[in-house]
Amino acid sequence: MLKHLKVLGALYKAAVLTNLEYRANFIISVILSLISVGWSVAGAAVFYLHTDRIGEWTFDQLLVVLGLFVTFLGVIEGIMYPNVKEIVEHIRMGTMDFILTKPINSQFHASLRRLDIWKLGDILLGIGLLLYAVAQLDSYPTVGQVVLFVVLCLCAVLILYSLIMLLITSAFWFVELENVMELLFTFYDAGRFPVNIFPFWLRATLTFVVPIAFVTTVPASVIIGRVDPALALGSLVVTAVLFTASVLFWQFAVRHYSSASS
Repeated sequence: MLKHLKVLGALYKAAVLTNLEYRANFIISVILSLISVGWSVAGAAVFYLHTDRIGEWTFDQLLVVLGLFVTFLGVIEGIMYPNVKEIVEHIRMGTMDFILTKPINSQFHASLRRLDIWKLGDILLGIGLLLYAVAQLDSYPTVGQVVLFVVLCLCAVLILYSLIMLLITSAFWFVELENVMELLFTFYDAGRFPVNIFPFWLRATLTFVVPIAFVTTVPASVIIGRVDPALALGSLVVTAVLFTASVLFWQFAVRHYSSASS
């Protein structure tokens, strides 16, 4: 693991140095992110013009969900998506051996080697919005709530990573996956709102089919003091199942790719 972290550190250092050559991109990215977050907050505020709650959620509580949504969007666009594009390109061009022959775990290397630091501004904006929203709550979270919240946020990142890897590993057989990725992003976009404000069929879909509920709604519920032990445990189970599935599917795909290229 230490060797993997050293390799990752070297790759990210190179990525930072490369990105710093285009600092104008950072300014543009921050401006666009601020506009996007501003529109999201304004759009959410519209729903509260004539009511103080939507379902069980106040405006400040909804901002907690939105803060998580923006934070994890930064993780997707800054870390996951750059590697997704490169994996597909390597498979399309037949150059995946460049990744597979490295003396480290191929999934680790392929899925984490690229970094778009300008997109990471969304993470800072999301965390800022999250902290602001928590500060507006009627009561501050306990230490136990914060610890569980952090654990569930780590689970959320792994859930997103696993979903994306399960889809992108399919590129070993089906190279054109743009429409499938767009579908995943459509489901993720619903995560900017608490899933329990949606109709039953959509709520069930976002919980049991594409488990976006465990990415934003469940961690948000914990930090605002609405802890559901069953959902917290469910988040751990879903994370373990999806991550294990993504690893096994990647290993199967790599074996298939190796036999085909040989």
